[in-house]
Amino acid sequence: MTTELFVIEHGLPDRVAEYASKRRVRIPRPLLFIGGSAVFWLGVWWALAAVQVVPPLFLPTPSAVFARALSVTASGYADATLLQHAGASLFRVLSALAAAWVVAVPLGIGMGVSPAIRGIFDPVIEAYRPVPPLAYLPLVIIWFGIGEEAKILLIFLAIVPAIALSTAAGVRSVPLERINAARTLGATRWQVLAHVILPNALPEILVGTRIGLAVGWSTLVAAELVAAQRGLGFMIWTASNFLVTDIVLVGILSIAAIAFVMEFTMRWLERRLTPWKDKQ
Repeated sequence: MTTELFVIEHGLPDRVAEYASKRRVRIPRPLLFIGGSAVFWLGVWWALAAVQVVPPLFLPTPSAVFARALSVTASGYADATLLQHAGASLFRVLSALAAAWVVAVPLGIGMGVSPAIRGIFDPVIEAYRPVPPLAYLPLVIIWFGIGEEAKILLIFLAIVPAIALSTAAGVRSVPLERINAARTLGATRWQVLAHVILPNALPEILVGTRIGLAVGWSTLVAAELVAAQRGLGFMIWTASNFLVTDIVLVGILSIAAIAFVMEFTMRWLERRLTPWKDKQ
């Protein structure tokens, strides 16, 4: 039997096509849009730098910034490599986020279930929430010094309002029928909180965490002005003093990349922890 007859008799082309269709990698449409947007803006950046609308001292080309990023990763800048600067900044943001969760989530739950607690803390949070961190940075330095705790505290203060207010809003949005149904079935106050209120408020808590992370990263540069020796904000600030624009852009793009990854991680956690959110 020839090879052609064997292939036809056993239907291998159809099987191969079916296998190939199953194994085909399908890129999600949002990723296509993100990739297209990144390519577009890189093209705009390259075009502006190529025609020198802005002098190269102030707007280096993408290739120059990429080469500088490789140099900083290998040789370092301001006595630390890029990974060491990024690690220091990531530690400060994540430490502030963990502390904010410990404080803001219980506070938000209390504000959601108790009018008295809401009346005490809501005006305080709403009063200092619009104040930029640079405004109370001097007080943080005076009261807590210039150590690592002051940097984390500044980011912590910026993150807390977003998580606390989102948690309170999530608690208040729990349908009263579900709470009454749980009480009818004999649930205690703590069981209602653990099995009804918290699961229903979890989507809002995660949204508040995402907002708080964004605010925390935007506060990072201000926090690392306080006698820092490492950090992406410190690197940006030091480079800007000497007009080393490519280092400034490396720091900005590094913060954007880390924040982008953390944002998509939070969205993935939302889909895993609250699969019912989009079905309600």
